[in-house]
Amino acid sequence: MTVHTPIEKTDPADARVRRELAELLHPRRQSRAAWIAALLVIVAGAWWVLRDGAPQAAAAPPPVLTVATPMSRDVMLWDDYIGRFEASQSVEVRPRVSGAITAVHFTDGQIVRKGQPLFTIDPRPYRAALAEARAAAASARSDLALARLELERAGRLVDVEAVSESEIDRLRARVRAASAALAGAQARIAARALDVEFTTVRAPQSGRISDRMIDPGNLVSAGDAGGTLLTTINALDPIYFTFQGSEALFLKTKRDGTEKGATVEVRLQDESDYRWKGELDFTDNGLDPRSGTIRARARFANPEMFLTPGMFGNMRLATGETTRALLVPAAAVQTDQARKIVYVVGKDGVVAARPVEIGPEVDGLRVIRSGLAAADRVVITGYQFARPGEKAFTKAGRIVAEPEKAAASASEPLSAQATFAK
Repeated sequence: MTVHTPIEKTDPADARVRRELAELLHPRRQSRAAWIAALLVIVAGAWWVLRDGAPQAAAAPPPVLTVATPMSRDVMLWDDYIGRFEASQSVEVRPRVSGAITAVHFTDGQIVRKGQPLFTIDPRPYRAALAEARAAAASARSDLALARLELERAGRLVDVEAVSESEIDRLRARVRAASAALAGAQARIAARALDVEFTTVRAPQSGRISDRMIDPGNLVSAGDAGGTLLTTINALDPIYFTFQGSEALFLKTKRDGTEKGATVEVRLQDESDYRWKGELDFTDNGLDPRSGTIRARARFANPEMFLTPGMFGNMRLATGETTRALLVPAAAVQTDQARKIVYVVGKDGVVAARPVEIGPEVDGLRVIRSGLAAADRVVITGYQFARPGEKAFTKAGRIVAEPEKAAASASEPLSAQATFAK
């Protein structure tokens, strides 16, 4: 007899729970759960530390700054200006006779000398006019000779009363008219000869010539205003440097007697020193009421014609006086918004920012006009780490001029600029 065991029906939900429990009890699942639990413990500990406050980081040590007292030297006083070079003479070359250009005798941009041929205008019409004027002069000369001969003959007949006085007067008038006609013909010869000479256009002055505006074969017209512009020439030796000075500086130079003939020096944009030497030779006859400035000019020798009109330059004008001035390295002067500052360290080691009024740079050093005392300890190295109001370690240094100029300045007073308020 077969006994049949009843089959229990399994609930699908219970089966799913049993499978998930089996997976959790699997060894690999248990190790993963332990790892997750450890991670949660670490995160909770970090959160607890952050909540209660982490230990403070160690404070950074004070920076080490090199300090030195400002250099004190006798310096030459200069007034600074800004201006541009311009030609001492500038000429527009225009033809004095009309005609066709047949030749050009220069290269664009070359140096030309006064009287050098530049252009040739077709001379044939003017040579023909000159020949015609000479022929007219020959005819006038012949008429004059005939008039004089007739007057001479009539003069011999006056004594025998063969010729009236009125006839003599007429013959004398004819001689005078023939003489005037001959003079007019000779003047026309001179004018036609000038026209022939003007067919060769020559340089009116020495200097550097621009490019040609007209090529051979073109017709040009004469005239000072309406004439055809052929080219331009700028005289470069000497050359002028023009600048604007304030009323205060004008009064200063006026009282110092340096209005004319004073020594000036100029440096160009790519130069570090004032290598171009000249002299003041002109000051305008009045100040501009709109700007309160006056125009002035300096004269420079330029034999090599390196200086070119339009060049920008910084100029300094010697006052002829010297004074004691304080100098610091140019790099030690910092810019704080719209003011110039240097960092100084007090006796207590605290860094302070000192506003200063600066002068120009010389031999790598900057003239300090005001704001510093001779005993101040100026930060010359490490100023990028200086923080005003904070303490710093210091070590002693020394301010020196650039090596290549220090030897020259050891035997004579250092020459520097001193710019005064404009």
